[in-house]
Amino acid sequence: MNDKKDVLIIGGGIVGLCCAYSLLKEGCSVTIFEKDDIGSGASFGNAGFVAPSHFIPLASPGMIAKGLRWMLNPESPFYVKPRFDLDLISWMWKFRAASTQAHVDRSKGLLRDLCLGSVPLYDEMSRLNGTSFFYEKIGLFMMFRTEKGRKENLEAAEIAREIGIKAKELDNDGMRELDPKLESKALGAVFYEQDCHIDPEQFLKKLSAYLEKNGVTIHRDAEVKAFEKKKGAVTGVVTSKGKHEADVFVLASGAWTADMVRELNVSIPLQPAKGYSVTIPSDNHPRIPLILTESKVAVTPLGDRMRFAGTLELAGISHTINRRRVNAILKAVPLYMGGFDNIDLGTANIWGGMRPCTPDGLPYVGRFSRYNNLIAATGHAMLGITLAPITGQLVAEIATEKKPSIDVTMLDPDRYG
Repeated sequence: MNDKKDVLIIGGGIVGLCCAYSLLKEGCSVTIFEKDDIGSGASFGNAGFVAPSHFIPLASPGMIAKGLRWMLNPESPFYVKPRFDLDLISWMWKFRAASTQAHVDRSKGLLRDLCLGSVPLYDEMSRLNGTSFFYEKIGLFMMFRTEKGRKENLEAAEIAREIGIKAKELDNDGMRELDPKLESKALGAVFYEQDCHIDPEQFLKKLSAYLEKNGVTIHRDAEVKAFEKKKGAVTGVVTSKGKHEADVFVLASGAWTADMVRELNVSIPLQPAKGYSVTIPSDNHPRIPLILTESKVAVTPLGDRMRFAGTLELAGISHTINRRRVNAILKAVPLYMGGFDNIDLGTANIWGGMRPCTPDGLPYVGRFSRYNNLIAATGHAMLGITLAPITGQLVAEIATEKKPSIDVTMLDPDRYG
């Protein structure tokens, strides 16, 4: 790169910050606009998994049948709020078309490469001066409590091994050997030893401070209201804090991206999927993270706290906390593990966030054909923490006109026209 590019990032969640980090390494001048505070969207209270185990896209065989079974139950892992919404109907039709074995076969290698590609970048960021954050590389248990759950998990583990991801079945004794504090009530688990986890809140604070110290400008409470454009390029944005120009623009605004780009005559099918978490003080808990697979609940040890997270709620943009959804998460925990039969919500932090879901379960990463200097970095659904660093690296490579280190053809933001 000969000229220093001026890059403007819309969105200050984990994807936007990781884009800024990699762009800064490439020598770019970087500015971030965040409509609220850093990490106030889907990043702040999620499970914090960096998960190579998640190589199967959300759009996969069986999801439609499960969705139909669950969609009218407000305590189910996957809930669709009944309503007439043309965008939702169109999204669900596309999701149905993508939920095939052929799509899984095409996507699993790409998701493997993306997930594994983030791990060394987290390693790198953890070693930066002043950015020490909670980050543990101790694997993940995929726990099952039914024979059907065992069968599904072992089938997934076999596929994982075929594509080079380490996975092995453990009984309760095997789990206790790795994590003596785990009191399992399950039949067993698959252990994914390459998985890691972070404290998202701590990571966001440390990385944003590092970026600002090293020259990145972050505008908080600065909402992008409109785009200025000319001859196939975006030239600037109109924000609540004035107009700003740049050479390259990066859309990392999560679930709000689809509405934001309508004025550009660009369509990216995207549905906000609300997830919830409950974080409690705890100083005597298992150390290795878990997924309670039949219930779709994640359990994350975070030092002196434990976080229980889950659910996928398609109800539009809404910040309302649905207590039935929260209770469904908490009811699942004692079915799998001891020590958490009576979780005290009086000391708990309850959170909900909107995750941006694409119809095919793959993020949008790449240039828009209509605007040669507009780059998408959104649609990561439940993999935002996992894929943020590698997304940042790919965006930086695209912005500086380098060949992407991973083929992003399947992530094309124009793939739905």
